[in-house]
Amino acid sequence: MWTRLIDNAQERIGILAYAGLFLVEQQPKLLQTLQAKAEAGVRVEILVGDPDAEQIERRATEEGAAGVMAAKIHNVMQYYGKLCGVPGVTVGYHHTTLYNSIYRFDSEMLVNTHVYGFPAPHTPVMYLRRLSGGDLFDTYADSFDRVMSTSRSPWPADLEA
Repeated sequence: MWTRLIDNAQERIGILAYAGLFLVEQQPKLLQTLQAKAEAGVRVEILVGDPDAEQIERRATEEGAAGVMAAKIHNVMQYYGKLCGVPGVTVGYHHTTLYNSIYRFDSEMLVNTHVYGFPAPHTPVMYLRRLSGGDLFDTYADSFDRVMSTSRSPWPADLEA
């Protein structure tokens, strides 16, 4: 499903997680695909937790793995750093307390619910599709955009150009 959603996106790909390390581990061509998508005009937005934010350590502690979340973020940023400066790709750090990780692909979305005391891979994932009569998709899309508006770049400005 992940491959289909990424490959079929024509307008927007959004990743909002604390780390989401599994994506780069399970999708070997993810970085090349995201770069190609951006070059084709797809807006690519990747938001991961700021490894220095207190929310990150709190989440790791609640999962019974103090210190691990920041390490995962540093690890995933080694991958996403390869997208630094690619036009159409935005990578940012967020400081929010995430209630869900959100993965958006045009009008389809995967929402990984966060459950207190459990790591994200052990919690439910909802598949959502934008429907004309519903607002659930737009609720999560708005949440993504709110976090995006408060994020900051992990890189100095001169590296992004």
